[in-house]
Amino acid sequence: MAVRKFENEPVIIDVNHLTKDYGYHRGVFDVSIKVHKGECYGYLGPNGAGKSTTIRHIMGFSKPQKGSTKIFGIDTFGNTDKILGKVGYLPGEPSIPAGLNGWGFLKMMQEMRGEENTERLAYLLDLFKLDPSPLVKEMSLGEKRKLAVVAAFMNDPDVLILDEPTSGLDPVMQQIFIKFIVNEKNRGKTILLSSHIFSEVEATCDMISIIKDGIHVSTFNAEEVKNITTKVYVLRMSDKENYEKYLKKCPFEIVSKNDLRFSVMVKFQQDQYKEFTESVQGIKIDTFLEKPFTLQDYFMSFYKEEKTFGGLGGVVGNSKK
Repeated sequence: MAVRKFENEPVIIDVNHLTKDYGYHRGVFDVSIKVHKGECYGYLGPNGAGKSTTIRHIMGFSKPQKGSTKIFGIDTFGNTDKILGKVGYLPGEPSIPAGLNGWGFLKMMQEMRGEENTERLAYLLDLFKLDPSPLVKEMSLGEKRKLAVVAAFMNDPDVLILDEPTSGLDPVMQQIFIKFIVNEKNRGKTILLSSHIFSEVEATCDMISIIKDGIHVSTFNAEEVKNITTKVYVLRMSDKENYEKYLKKCPFEIVSKNDLRFSVMVKFQQDQYKEFTESVQGIKIDTFLEKPFTLQDYFMSFYKEEKTFGGLGGVVGNSKK
């Protein structure tokens, strides 16, 4: 089990063996998530993996077939009104009435939550450079997304549940949003962030779960990726002769190779570095470059192979190819 920085804090979001089977291998199956107070939990997976299904259940919009979803110890299904004032929810595809302007939508959301924080609202409108005056139907996709972001955060909720939060935002706004989330985390907010954007998850999250085909395939501390002992190097040989010579003698896993550029990417363990340097002796090399192992590398290992382990250990194998 991964070590958690916030494990001594109360569990705020608790998903316990959630199952919702829509048939034909669609849905989520035996999913469990615990998000502690002050923690940012990343929920990583491609579109269709089950992230939004899980979040809809956490928000109480759907009833589990098996298991439970709780916020503040309260079963969310049938009790949305009890948690709404303390939870900021940003759906993956916000539904905003086209007949309203931005101000009208924000006022409607304030009335639903029974709370108004004008100072916070002004801060968010300035931060995200949003003018709420136009009708929603006249707004661009990016403006609609910013409007949904402002609506989710404007009452300064204790818990943030964010489904693909930067979808539709331009790169500048994406960076502003990421810095904003880091600041919210530093203020003690509890955050569940669903995404398929690796940089977003790496920059903000303390714990990460990877979901594939509705099943959790790994849960780990984000720091584990940074401290992983796998080494990956890209080597470009001076010519075809040296390239083929190295392919024959390489004792490590060859992750990829390019016959036209005479280049290979090899993977090995940190304690095998001496063996690696010995393997390149006598080989004429033009480029010798270390490629840092990233969250994306780890994530992609699940979509290239049938991995079912629960931690980072299985990604550091050194089989030959």
